Amino acid sequence: MKAERLFSNKTFESSPSDPTGPRFRFEDIFPCVDGGRYAVKRIAGETVDVWADIFRDGHDVLGAALLWRRQDASDWQREDMAFVDNDRWHGHFTPPEPGFYIFEIEAWTDQYGTWRKEFLAKQKAGQDVALEAREGLDLLRQLMPAEDGPRAIVEAAVRKFTETDDAAVLLDEWLATAMRQSGARPDLNRSMPVPLVADRERARAGAWYEMVPRSQSTVPGQHGTFQDCIARIPEIAALGFDVLYLTPIHPVGRTNRKGKNNAVKSAPDDVGSFYAVGNEHGGHDAIEPALGTLDDFRALVAACHQHGMEVALDIAVQCSPDHPWLKQHPHWFKRRPDGTIKYAENPPKKYEDIVNPDFSCDDSIGLWIALRDVLLFWIKQGVRIFRIDNPHTKPFPFWEWTIREVQTRDPGVIFLAEAFTRPKVMKALAKLGFTQSYTYFTWRTSKAELQEYLSELTDYPEREYYRPNFFVTTPDILPVQLQTGETWLFKARAALAATLSSNYGIYNGFELIEYEPLPGREEYLHSEKYEIRTRDWNKPGNIKDYLQRINMIRRDNPALLQTANLNFLQTNDANVIGFIKQSVDGTNAVAVAIALAKEPREFWLHFGDAQIGPPDQRRPVRELENLVTGERHLLEWNGLRVRIDPNADPAILFRCHV
Repeated sequence: MKAERLFSNKTFESSPSDPTGPRFRFEDIFPCVDGGRYAVKRIAGETVDVWADIFRDGHDVLGAALLWRRQDASDWQREDMAFVDNDRWHGHFTPPEPGFYIFEIEAWTDQYGTWRKEFLAKQKAGQDVALEAREGLDLLRQLMPAEDGPRAIVEAAVRKFTETDDAAVLLDEWLATAMRQSGARPDLNRSMPVPLVADRERARAGAWYEMVPRSQSTVPGQHGTFQDCIARIPEIAALGFDVLYLTPIHPVGRTNRKGKNNAVKSAPDDVGSFYAVGNEHGGHDAIEPALGTLDDFRALVAACHQHGMEVALDIAVQCSPDHPWLKQHPHWFKRRPDGTIKYAENPPKKYEDIVNPDFSCDDSIGLWIALRDVLLFWIKQGVRIFRIDNPHTKPFPFWEWTIREVQTRDPGVIFLAEAFTRPKVMKALAKLGFTQSYTYFTWRTSKAELQEYLSELTDYPEREYYRPNFFVTTPDILPVQLQTGETWLFKARAALAATLSSNYGIYNGFELIEYEPLPGREEYLHSEKYEIRTRDWNKPGNIKDYLQRINMIRRDNPALLQTANLNFLQTNDANVIGFIKQSVDGTNAVAVAIALAKEPREFWLHFGDAQIGPPDQRRPVRELENLVTGERHLLEWNGLRVRIDPNADPAILFRCHV
């Protein structure tokens, strides 16, 4: 029932008037995203800690349990929850494999626990408890466990008390444990369900190398092939990268094809933008013939696997005017009053070589299914990671449905949202299912900006659903701070990305210190979005050895393969950022100091009251081991005097010891 019309023209809801209604309150359930509307993100095989405030009226003792299951399973698994203090309870469970899960909390009145608490209080006060002991005996008989083991313990206690009248028999800890296994749960209430998605390990940590396949040939001006890409895999794997991310590999449109440097008119030999997807050779499920065949692509995927890498594929939900869908499904595209299809725009930017599908068309379901099937096609070819271009320009419900459709079939598929847009939109995409997200890292350069931004990403609730992937550059973005071509700064930005975030990436050419911009723009001059680039991958002055060192240190230190467990350290230099990270299990800790200015500097790296170690063995940091030189340093006054010469190495990484 609802109480209505308490005041004129007002309707209020009240608690149920049914006296048998819920007795318990469940508050501040953690982890939880937007009241359970979206799934919490975790890694399969790792413990999920669950906390909640649970209470009821009166002074009765409570019992609580954590229930969890795969979303497609019917049977619940049960884990006891333990009382902590101030009505806060704690439990945990471990999702064994990737997939969608649900957990809930049950609470009930613990009748035996309540009797035991009251009995001990009266006994301590010197009151006569003979009658209370008899009530306890009756309660044991009433709540007799069904399972053989606990039942035998309770029956023995009943028998012994009957023979001796010794109340201590009814208070034994073994008896209390047995009674907790009783099936009786009066006043049983259950919380709301909380969804959780368990991802595979690659979702949490990876070093991405972004490659433009058509620029991998060693012959100047010649279109690269998948075989050229395969030839580079051993080198890229040796540098310590885990993910080979390919820009779009589909046939490139001819109508309104862009020329070099995004020129509106193209020359006969211009290759166009690989984001203008589709021509007479096919669309999103086809391959640009100049790259090779589908068998060649499968060979590339296999070669990556042989070197411990995975392929990530760039998916852009847009079409060139030559895409087969425009003839096969003309109703998927909106036409202007003169009958033409409007090309894509983001004023003042114009994309004359691209048209967008109309998600509000009459056959929107057919469009959704076709785009989902594109992803399923590439999964069949061995791809399990997708970088989605500009997902914020497509309907949120489409992505939520598509990601669920794909991950229901293969829970190990990873989706990276390439969305540089408003913060709440970026966070919404992460909530509705994207496994990882691009960030504002590219534009966070000062110590204060970095600390503020990382504090946001690693705080609650963002850390429960938003997995950042820090790219230092992309084909679209050459940050202002790198346009001077200073090697120390390229190293510093790579070190920041690789140590602050467990997922980070570089765009090919970064290792060669490529920095020539379009005047006044954060874009590359001679961008290979519009032309083929041929490079000497061993060009003098490259920082390949530096990237390899950073990646190897990451692999050897699980603390750097997670993002959330990060704390900033004090430094007495505004141009040095310091922080400490710990592994999920607490067995590995790494402290990092990175210079943000070019001049050599000495500073005090202070650890304050920072403690490291597993939860039950946490102790202060006492000693630091330089992860490059192997030198060891004892802390003095909880700190260490450190010198950095950014021209040699702008970053110092220490393994922490207690």
